[in-house]
Amino acid sequence: MVFDVDSTLINDEAIELLAERAGKRQEVAEVTERAMRGELDFEDSLRQRVLTLKGLDEAVLSEVSQQLSPTKGAKELIESIHKRGGKAAAVSGGFIQLLAPVKQQLNFDLERANTLEVVDGQLTGQVIGKVIDRAAKAEALVEWANQLGVSQQQTIAVGDGANDLGMMEVAGLSVAFCAKPVVQQKAKIALNERDLSLLIQLLP
Repeated sequence: MVFDVDSTLINDEAIELLAERAGKRQEVAEVTERAMRGELDFEDSLRQRVLTLKGLDEAVLSEVSQQLSPTKGAKELIESIHKRGGKAAAVSGGFIQLLAPVKQQLNFDLERANTLEVVDGQLTGQVIGKVIDRAAKAEALVEWANQLGVSQQQTIAVGDGANDLGMMEVAGLSVAFCAKPVVQQKAKIALNERDLSLLIQLLP
């Protein structure tokens, strides 16, 4: 089962918490909302939002990572996946530097996210390497399935925003979790209660 992170595995939009430290939360929240509705190109919107973080102290990353709160039922769902011999993966249009405490709490097996560039202890307002966008999320799901010897038909993708639609298209089953209308329309299942343990019944 491959999960989006922000507003899916966790209750927060991490980039907004970072932007709050730069006094840019409202501005960034509006761009995030438009990107998740599919109105903006995700990579452009991400770069635009990350630019607002330029000059923030690197220490902010660990402070914000401690603030992130896992979604109700996430731990129980991942435990159930493991009990059945499955794997749980997190793929995020957010940032790898924030995922460690979440991984510690939820114990997922695989993760992929963007990397914020840090130079001399400060965020540069840039991301390093390939941006994790809609296409990259789909690629991650396919790559992980191959790596684990699982057919794509046996995979489940869970997300809430337009950039999750790529992995939903290639997964055997797609779940819109408290999602934007465009995602609700395209997913095979829509769950509109913020409790991930309700997905345990989908597990084989």
